[in-house]
Amino acid sequence: MMPFAQHAVSSRVTPACVRGGAHDVRGRTLSGFPAHASSSVRLSQRTNALSSQRRGAKLLGMTSPGQSSLRAANRRGLICRATAEPSAAEYQEKFGIQDSVSIVECEKGGLTKVVLTHYNKSKAELYLFGAVVTSWVQPQGSDVLYVRPDVKFDGVKPISGGVPHCFPQFGPSDKMQQHGFGRNCTWKIIGSSADVNPDYPEPSVLLQLEDNEYTRSMWDFAFKAVYEVTLRQDRLKVELRVLNTDAKEFDFTTALHSYIGVLDASSPDVRVKGLKGKTYLDKVPDPNNPAEQVEENDVVTFGKGLVDSVYLDTEPETLLDVGTGCSVAVENTRGFTDTVVWNPHETLTPSCWKDFVCVESAKVSKPVVLGPGDEWIGEVNISVFDH
Repeated sequence: MMPFAQHAVSSRVTPACVRGGAHDVRGRTLSGFPAHASSSVRLSQRTNALSSQRRGAKLLGMTSPGQSSLRAANRRGLICRATAEPSAAEYQEKFGIQDSVSIVECEKGGLTKVVLTHYNKSKAELYLFGAVVTSWVQPQGSDVLYVRPDVKFDGVKPISGGVPHCFPQFGPSDKMQQHGFGRNCTWKIIGSSADVNPDYPEPSVLLQLEDNEYTRSMWDFAFKAVYEVTLRQDRLKVELRVLNTDAKEFDFTTALHSYIGVLDASSPDVRVKGLKGKTYLDKVPDPNNPAEQVEENDVVTFGKGLVDSVYLDTEPETLLDVGTGCSVAVENTRGFTDTVVWNPHETLTPSCWKDFVCVESAKVSKPVVLGPGDEWIGEVNISVFDH
């Protein structure tokens, strides 16, 4: 795979540009999410005014969660899919926006895929199965993200690559599959938009996962998870909201397992910056009993062997030099407080370890605890810039 960085965005936008102003994506009506006292997270009646300004916005009201009829491979299960799942054509009719949001059936495996197209000709693709962003193509045609060559896109095994979910569990568990069920379930589309500015449309899509027979077989709580993916001119923005719709408290851990394409992970030119001095859990010696360390190096490299480290309470931004003179910034704008760095080295089959590095936005060292009616919000911005 030709790494994206040869055609990367030439300049970088400061974090102050992430929120607010004409491009603020908050404030749309999502029935079932309570209005909070904080204006930054309010999902309330003020939505109607914003929605009337929004170019092509299409939203589906979220009503009380009913138990969908689901089929699962087994109790611990591999798949989670509603039997009455709408077709790609039905989704396109309801949520498609000309030149901005397209919903199609993928030729590989027949999965439903959403394609977001920016006016600058950049594109992002995501699948409803697992709510996985699998591609973020720059205007010049190169992809920032990486998908493993052995992915089947069959709706059975999780899609390994892009930006998969780890929810409601990061890592192994005796109650559910590794990294939870979020990446094994088919999410549904509940909204789409081309943003408030008709001259510079920034397409987005809203996906939802809620509790059902399959999820309750492993994690017996009522919840709603809403995932918004927005394609901006210079960045990919993703936001995960988790709402406790149960009558009892629950806790969870979560991560966005971003696979970023690099030129050659064995090269010292491929390196992660911004973690020096941070405490981390080294999972390589014993994944079940990771050793606590302090990062003493200016950069993390991948040529010597497996890297599997959970950095705790990191700075908002972590940088990955991809080996071509460009870098990817993974900015944990909200909610995510930890950073996971992973490269399997030669332990991976097929041997594609030199093609990617994972820099993951995580909330794992301190699980999120939600009481009834409470919500948690995690936001990440991924951008590309020249050195």
